[in-house]
Amino acid sequence: MDLNDATELARALTELMKDARHQLDDAKGTPELVARVTRHLGCDIRDVVNVAETFPGWEHVNLQRGVDAYLAAHSPRAEWSGIAGLGREHNDIVNMLASAAQGWERFEPGAVDYATAAIGPDRTTEVVSLGLVLTRSPDGAPVVIGLRGAHEGMPPNCQIVVLAPDRASATRTRDEVERLMREHDVYKGQILSFAWSEHRGNDLVTFLPRPEIPAEQVILPGGLLPAIERHILGIGEHAARLREHGQHLKRGLLLHGPPGTGKTHTVRYLMGRMRDCTVIVMTGAAIRFVTQAAGLARRLQPAVIVLEDVDLVARDRSYTEDGNPLLFALLDAMDGVGADADVTFVLTTNRADVLERALADRPGRVDLAMEIPRPDAAGRMALLTLYARDLRVEADLAPIVARTEGATASFFKELLRRAVLAALRDGDEVPALTGDHLGRALDEMLGEREALTRSLLGSGERVHEDGEDYAGPAPFLPFGPQGTSYHSTLTIRSDEP
Repeated sequence: MDLNDATELARALTELMKDARHQLDDAKGTPELVARVTRHLGCDIRDVVNVAETFPGWEHVNLQRGVDAYLAAHSPRAEWSGIAGLGREHNDIVNMLASAAQGWERFEPGAVDYATAAIGPDRTTEVVSLGLVLTRSPDGAPVVIGLRGAHEGMPPNCQIVVLAPDRASATRTRDEVERLMREHDVYKGQILSFAWSEHRGNDLVTFLPRPEIPAEQVILPGGLLPAIERHILGIGEHAARLREHGQHLKRGLLLHGPPGTGKTHTVRYLMGRMRDCTVIVMTGAAIRFVTQAAGLARRLQPAVIVLEDVDLVARDRSYTEDGNPLLFALLDAMDGVGADADVTFVLTTNRADVLERALADRPGRVDLAMEIPRPDAAGRMALLTLYARDLRVEADLAPIVARTEGATASFFKELLRRAVLAALRDGDEVPALTGDHLGRALDEMLGEREALTRSLLGSGERVHEDGEDYAGPAPFLPFGPQGTSYHSTLTIRSDEP
């Protein structure tokens, strides 16, 4: 008998012994759920090894994609089965099998439980919330994969459990599924928000549509937008060569200036430009998840983390007696990403004067600060023209420009809306904006009762004293300790051409 014949004989004898054991189990009344597992694994339930891995709930869709890819490679015809029985919402898979085997609880095969998870701003998929599937380990050993989504009374996590006759087979299977999770990561190249929104989301992480904003719709002083693009896009384009020359890739950009001047609009333009880049947007209370966001950004690089209104969490520590835990979490996250990571931190604020100076103490935190000022006359004319591009305008815009010194982009958006409303009230079905419509809307917005509105739109009264031409906060100058100069600041005043 040659070696191949001996191997086949041994395999046949093993299968015969397994069948005999299963028949004995059936005679003893082994529950069907337990019998399915033990028949496949070829061992008693007491000898089954389980290796489990728990992930945040928003990783459930990636866990499903990893398991799907694994099954496609190792057992494409495998079918999922569920678990039925009272109390299953309070138990994990291993406990249910153990309880069934001991006769403590009656758990049986049943329908698979599914949940819905987002895979884009307007797309969803189904994920297994509770189910088992019989498959093989990468080296061919029998294993059972179980998936468990978040369940009642437990943290919002998801879990994979691999059952096997030995730990090595279970571990290899778990590791391969996790590798495939990262290979098929649904978040890569997407725009994400660590907060609730009206778009599709997975509890904490929400998908956002990628903006489509052409450069001509970003009205900034000359030279400012190209400088921003060089810092954000240029470093990424030369990432490989910069690494070869020992240069760090992680970088930080601060956009500061009055409300309504276009900081968020500029960020949205950058999102549209960076089509292969993962973008994570955080604002308000969501910034407390900055540690998780930084880890996700490093995993999905090239990536950008946008921290809007960062002054809410990054106020100078001198403002609080007991320190600022969120500030320290932010600094740790910015440092922990690693200098070699192609990750950009983009911060926006209306209050640069209150920011913690440590944001600029190390390379890769804030390397470049840009003031987005109130527009000059040319900028105001460009904004009016931009926002009126889909309207029929029969008015000279020069008088409007002359009367709106200090006004911001937000102010002009509201001005055009009110002018259109005035035209509609005059009975025009296809309104044509005249000087009268614009003038009435502007008179209303410049009235005493609209002072708060102007302030909220970032278009408060201008101050001309002590040689100053801007009533906003003092510019943030992100320089390191005395004598160092590795940071750069570009401040473009509103009176420059």
